[in-house]
Amino acid sequence: MEITLKERDNKGFAMAREDDQRAGMMTYSIAAEDHIIIDHTEVDPKFKGKNIGKQLLYRIVGMAREKNIKITPLCPFANAMFKKLEDIQDVLR
Repeated sequence: MEITLKERDNKGFAMAREDDQRAGMMTYSIAAEDHIIIDHTEVDPKFKGKNIGKQLLYRIVGMAREKNIKITPLCPFANAMFKKLEDIQDVLR
């Protein structure tokens, strides 16, 4: 599984690819230099059960830690994961 991060203008995303197929994507808006808002997560049904959404979230959390950025999870999936996973709550805004 390869997960890449890209940003353009005030938007960004993490995309998961496996065997040249898009497995899933998590998008975010850049609200400020030190704040992003995760607004959407989608996983291709073919990859269900492979924790793609969680992997995408951890990739974005890793980026947030590197850049000292806080995250607001508006996406229902990301919000639920932040409530469930104590090890990523340090980046919550």
